[in-house]
Amino acid sequence: MEENNEKEIENEKKNKKIIILDILGIIIFVSTYFFKDYPYINIIMCIVSYILIGLPIFTKALKHLFKKDMFDENLLMSIATIGALCIGEYIEGIIVILLYKIGEFLQDMAVDKSKEKIKNAIDIRADYANLVIGNDVKKVDPTYLKISDIIVVKNGEKIPVDGIVIKGSANIDTSSLTGESKPIKVEKNDEVLSGMINLDNIIEIKVTKTFENSTASKITLLIENARKSKSKTEKFITKFSKVYTPIVISIAILIAIIFPLAFNISISEAINRALIFLVVSCPCALVISVPLGFFVGMGACSKKGILVKGSNYLDILSKVDTIAFDKTGTLTKGSFKITKVNNKSDIEDDKIIEYIALCEIFSNHYIAKSIVNCYNKKLDKNRVKQYKEMAGYGITAKVDDNDVVVGNIKLIKMKKIKVEEENIEYGTVVYLAINGKYIGNIVLSDQLKNNVENLTTMLKRKSNIKNNVLVTGDKENIAKIIADKLKFDEVYYELLPQDKVEVIQNLKKNTKNKLAFVGDGINDSPVLTSADVGISMGKGSDLAINSSDIVLMTDEPYKLLECLKIAKKTKRIVLQNIVLALSFKILVLIISAFGISNMWEAIFADVGISLLAILNSIRIFKM
Repeated sequence: MEENNEKEIENEKKNKKIIILDILGIIIFVSTYFFKDYPYINIIMCIVSYILIGLPIFTKALKHLFKKDMFDENLLMSIATIGALCIGEYIEGIIVILLYKIGEFLQDMAVDKSKEKIKNAIDIRADYANLVIGNDVKKVDPTYLKISDIIVVKNGEKIPVDGIVIKGSANIDTSSLTGESKPIKVEKNDEVLSGMINLDNIIEIKVTKTFENSTASKITLLIENARKSKSKTEKFITKFSKVYTPIVISIAILIAIIFPLAFNISISEAINRALIFLVVSCPCALVISVPLGFFVGMGACSKKGILVKGSNYLDILSKVDTIAFDKTGTLTKGSFKITKVNNKSDIEDDKIIEYIALCEIFSNHYIAKSIVNCYNKKLDKNRVKQYKEMAGYGITAKVDDNDVVVGNIKLIKMKKIKVEEENIEYGTVVYLAINGKYIGNIVLSDQLKNNVENLTTMLKRKSNIKNNVLVTGDKENIAKIIADKLKFDEVYYELLPQDKVEVIQNLKKNTKNKLAFVGDGINDSPVLTSADVGISMGKGSDLAINSSDIVLMTDEPYKLLECLKIAKKTKRIVLQNIVLALSFKILVLIISAFGISNMWEAIFADVGISLLAILNSIRIFKM
């Protein structure tokens, strides 16, 4: 993290220097107007302005010289503008450099705006461990822990390393690893993993893996490795320059050599035409319109609450034909609600919920808190007496002098109360008995987010998505119910983060175009990074937001349809601009090579094409 911060500080300093040089260069360039009657001073000022504005471009071109990637946009700009200086067209040289830098600035500005709204990553690894030393417990750095050490994990603390429970029992939040919204109960001899969170009772754990080999550390390493191996799509102008630059240079050399022999013109005239050809070859319309097209596309996404971290991700999204989704927190709300009341008595449904909520009001259990939140009415704690919580079973208490039992089927049967077990496919059942008589039960389950029931159908119909896949850490029965309800083509379940990465890698191999993954949890971070394009929910974990390429800030999966629509329209308009600019450029290059058109006519025409491309790009906003 410290290395990243140092790099960021260095980049900021470098960018500030470049901005200062650009401002000085532009001021000197504008000032040349006042010295037009003094040609030598004017020329010197133009050259100084040219060097100040173009220095970063020349530096990059020199660094790449004689390397595989030497034929990039920096070499193209350098050769074209130096050609302009050689034939005395100083203003043209400066304008070409300025147009290119404006295009780059527009693209960088879009990326920076997105980054401003995105939080920094958090680490799921614990900051400390409670190490048992004799009769004492000492807080230590988790990296000091050795295999067979005994540690204590209290309520609300992260488990620092992988191990086995040797004393106590507790409900554990596993969402950072599995995405499963429902905590699991662990007891003696159960295995626990680093990154999980203890939700209630104190437990003692025997260390089975060191900190660097524990699950949380492996997840962090997975993210780093995936980020390194994930190839970023090159900017169009870079890819274009690799082909265009050597062709243009070769033609210019041929003009200088062949034209004196073929057309009976002087060598100086042929060299002059070759230099004009180089200057005219500089694709002004492309360097301004392509970044602008993606800038407008990113702006259109931003207006709809979708943050895109770079134009290359918008480009990739336009090619996606397979989308994999996480479940909890992505397609579902990740919070339990009462979905059904099974009343087996004469009392009202609301009264059943009230009795259960009164008993659960003192508990820290996640189900208890969900019930109290769902009841959403004022509860008088004084009505509850003789409260007793039985871990793994439920609660007994006196409410308004009535003997009340609230809990799972095991507790009801333990109290020898006659009951029929509720058979449900999806959810958690809480039973209620009053004065030895079974009253009924409530079912709690995770809720689907709005408009997701027809999401996969719409993705296929409107966005030409071929394959929708559900990838989750949830149990098989829950995963299959959701997959069937939402019409997924494939479903993978009971997956840890490393399993999810493996599934995504296999899907990528079998995908003709590109694959997107949509997730929200800490456990989704490695997958978001390894997918061709990672899309996270705005209310998801900081780590998921940081690891993703696109963020749906409104937390609505349905926004994916709008994002795909904008991406495809942006790509279509950018391609239109490219065809328009290239067609015109080829015509102008032919005319200039034969000396039919002078350079300024070509420049004005190129500016006209740039304006047309800009107006075409603005159409992206009309969605």
